[in-house]
Amino acid sequence: MSRVVVKAEVLRWAVDRSGRTLEDLRGRFPKIGDWFTGERQPTLRQLESLAKATLTPLGYFFLNRPPEDSLPIPHFRTLREDAPDRPSPDLIDTIQTMQQRQLWMREFLIDQGMAPIRFVGSAGISEQPKVIAQRIRQALRFEESWASQLSSWTNALKSLREGIEASGILVIVNGVVGNNTHRKLDVEEFRGFVLVDEYAPLLFVNGSDGKAAQMFTLAHELAHVFFGSSAAFDLRKLEPANDPTERACNLVAAEFLVPEIQLRQTWPSVSESPNPFQDIARQFKVSELVAARRVLDLDLINRDYFLSFYQEYLDRIRDKAPTTDGGDFYATQNLRIGKRFARSVLQAAKEGTLLYSDAYRLTGLYGKTFEQYAERLKLG
Repeated sequence: MSRVVVKAEVLRWAVDRSGRTLEDLRGRFPKIGDWFTGERQPTLRQLESLAKATLTPLGYFFLNRPPEDSLPIPHFRTLREDAPDRPSPDLIDTIQTMQQRQLWMREFLIDQGMAPIRFVGSAGISEQPKVIAQRIRQALRFEESWASQLSSWTNALKSLREGIEASGILVIVNGVVGNNTHRKLDVEEFRGFVLVDEYAPLLFVNGSDGKAAQMFTLAHELAHVFFGSSAAFDLRKLEPANDPTERACNLVAAEFLVPEIQLRQTWPSVSESPNPFQDIARQFKVSELVAARRVLDLDLINRDYFLSFYQEYLDRIRDKAPTTDGGDFYATQNLRIGKRFARSVLQAAKEGTLLYSDAYRLTGLYGKTFEQYAERLKLG
């Protein structure tokens, strides 16, 4: 039986990046310890199984040294000691998939004779957040009080997603890698990312996050599009990384969701309430945490008050799993693929400018599943 010589440092890299340990893998690969010491080498079939178990492309095992694991965009993390040294395979794979979709969409729109989106990269970080927030509302055709006019934050989130897509931006919401429910995206690693492009900017929201928190992520990503800056971020405690653009994005997002003038008018009537942040959250259709953070940033409360509330808030929601998009697989695809992108792919496939095999690859749906989703999409 032929065996494959694999460098021990490559094996260690593959196991480490997967987030697993030797003990995790020993049950499936009893001789893996010997592979590390060089006493034995795996067969090709065993190596293929290990590649699948560690989410590592098979070809990497034939390298003399581990490749450098890096993201194609900046990854801004709120400083903390437990932050991982390298991005997870789940995040890498997700960004690469979104880049493929964005590239195809860009070429499709150019072929359709579409013009670049004028607001992409139109803002500077020295501009006032109020000015940029108002320009975002204009691009989305929203009034300043748009959220308070809606009956629930669920409707507000839906309205925001639809408004963003109508402006020409792709919006993807997914809590797993593709449709693989065994590869859940870690909200501690990232809440979202944005890929800026003048024709097809793309916003990705980690669907593992609570829906109320997704409002702020979308607003933060919108600001990135206006600043013309691609990035991934985690926003722990809604605090940006120590980067000027990240801080500017947070200020714009906060002003877009909870305008300062309206909040200052509201604060006196709710400040003595048992839960003033809940009252603010109901009005502006944001999470209580976003409301509290906005009040802190306007110096209406002190930091100790905010941190006390923050811990209480975490304790309260700790055992509450984020609500899902329901059991309808095809309805979920509207979020995981994005309606605008899916309709463009379907159009190109029907017109014969895109092979169906490529349409399957771009959407992650194959054969009858793709056909059934296409039918549902036409009805929607």
